[in-house]
Formats: sequence, structure tokens, C-alpha cells
Amino acid sequence: MGAFLDTPKTEKVNEKGEGNGLKYGIASMQGWRLEMEDAHRAKTGLDGGLSDWSYFAVFDGHAGQLVSAHSAEHLLECILQTEEFKAEDVKRGIHSGFLSLDDKMRSLPEMCDGTDKSGSTAVCVFISPTKIYIANCGDSRAVLCRSGNPIFTTRDHKPVLPAEKERIVKAGGNVMIQRVNGLLAVSRALGDYEYKNVEGRGPCEQLVSPEPEIFVRDRDDEHDEFLVLACDGIWDVMTNEDLCDFIHSRLLITDDLESVANQVIDTCLYKGSRDNMSIVLITFPGAPKPNPEAKKKEAELDLLIEKTIKDIISREEGKKDFKFMTLLQMLLDQSIPNLPPGGGLPAKQALIESVFKKECPSRAESVTL
Repeated sequence: MGAFLDTPKTEKVNEKGEGNGLKYGIASMQGWRLEMEDAHRAKTGLDGGLSDWSYFAVFDGHAGQLVSAHSAEHLLECILQTEEFKAEDVKRGIHSGFLSLDDKMRSLPEMCDGTDKSGSTAVCVFISPTKIYIANCGDSRAVLCRSGNPIFTTRDHKPVLPAEKERIVKAGGNVMIQRVNGLLAVSRALGDYEYKNVEGRGPCEQLVSPEPEIFVRDRDDEHDEFLVLACDGIWDVMTNEDLCDFIHSRLLITDDLESVANQVIDTCLYKGSRDNMSIVLITFPGAPKPNPEAKKKEAELDLLIEKTIKDIISREEGKKDFKFMTLLQMLLDQSIPNLPPGGGLPAKQALIESVFKKECPSRAESVTL
């Protein structure tokens, strides 16, 4: 299957924590890819007198995992050590920190001897008591949900964007099949040094730029619900609105953020994502809280799905061509009401698989993604 596995690796790496009035849950999964190249970082309570600040980040590596792993370990410290950040110029400090890390990584032995040619997108956030500072480099994305709606999102740095394409062309490159020189699908990234060797041009004027786009939002503790940082494996199959609707609906059922993050990744897998997937979910004090009515409706939905499956199986099991995919198509044709918003039937595929395997053990092998 080329760059993909025969079956996806669905084991997850999870992390959770809380501090400074925030809670977070993290999930990452290799999926269909041959290797896991994502990395992440979460820290509530920063050094240097910033105990009421928090930091979260997702890194989506490509052509290897060295840059993403190194960035996850060192980007925060590179930013905190800048003179600008120490002088409380947060935006300039973040900007300088990205460029400093990118410059330092050039000296890694694997980069110097040419054995590693990896790169990584990066999306990170600093959350202070009053502000949210979001930095993005590449096509990972941050989305802020307020009062049930995605009111802010970062911009994906793709080579076809006019300003990105202009920089690429000025640096002597071109954009073909929506890629830098027909090869790289992002126009900004850490690493990727083979695209950063144009003489006479600064680090932000190369074919691929390590420059982050930085945004500042005022916090609204009454209405801010949650912030999502995720790699493009999530956004390939879910819109900003879909993801906010889905997470909002899950938070009405559980306050286990690891579980919600896992449900997002599983749903994206069932929706057809073929990439590594990582998500950091951060909730604010204004996040939805679980309530009995939502839990009751979810339980009723699960019972309805189970009954519908059993009814279909009782009619169809004797047919030779009845398989799991046949069942899924029949469920789609049923137009089951009250499915999770933004997730739809794929959000319930784990339940569907479980019931099918129990009711049709002789056809369990037909359960494939």
C-alpha cells in the first residue's frame, strides 16, 4: 500500500492534567502511516515567575521524527530564553524563539551529515490569566470555541497561498501540484533544511520558512469553552465547525478529556483519515459540563443503534454477501436521528463493530477499515 500500513495502528498515547484553572487531554495515534512522526508538549505553570501561565503544542513531522521530537522538547525553552520574552514582549519572543530553535537544529549531527532531512509543522499556545497567544507554522491548526462556535482559527500555510507562493518564487522555487517544487505540501516548517539554502536571503525568505504566524486573543472566562490544537490528520476529515460541535456534544456527556480526545481520533479514523493524528484539547472554566439529560439521550441513542443492528442482522445474516460494510451502508440508509453532531455515524462505529462481532461471530473477520 505504498506509504501506508495494511491495517492501521490504533493504540493511543494519552496524557491529561490540570492547572491554572485549565484542564487538558491529549491523544495521539499512528494510524495508517508507516511511522509515528507527531509529537506534543503540555505544561501548566511555567518557569521564570510564570507559574500562572501554561503552554501546549503539537508538532506534525514529515520525512522522519527527529525535528518534531526535538521541537517538542526544546521550543518552549527557546522561547522563554529570548530577551524579548523576558522583557514581556511575548509576540516577539515567540517569533525569535521559533527562529532560534530552527537555527540551532541545523547543528544537530544528523542534520550536519545529511542523514536526516525531516521537518515539522508546529502550533503552540501560551495561556496567561488574561491572554491567549497562539503561534502557527505550517498546516497544523488551532481553533478556539466560544459559546459553542469556532470564533478563531489559525491559517494553514500552504504553498498555493498568494503570499507564500510569492516568497517561494522569489527564492527561486516554484509551486507544482500544490507543493513546494512539487515535493513539500507545506510552505512553513521547522527543519526541512534542504529548502533553506538560498544565499542572500534571510531565514524567513527561503523556500520554506520557519516563521510563525502569531495571534493574540483576550480571554473570556464566561464564554470561552475550549481550545483545540491538532495536526492535519484531524482537519483532513473534520471542519472547524464539525470538530467544535462534536467536542461540545461529548463534553455534555463526560469530563474525561482523554476519552473525548480519543473519540475525536477514532471518529476521524472512521471518517477516512490516513495520517498520523494528534490532538490537544484544553478546556476553560466556561466549558460545557456533563448533564443527566445529555447522558440519557446518548444512552437512548446507543440502545437504538444496537436494536437497529440486531433487526438488520435477523433479516440479513443468512445471505452470503452480508458483511460488516453491508451493515454500515444499511445503517446509513436508516438515517438514525440524534447522532453526535459533527461526528455522525462514524462516531458510533466502535459500538457498531462490537455489536456486530457479538451477533455475527462467524463474520467478524469482515470488520475492516
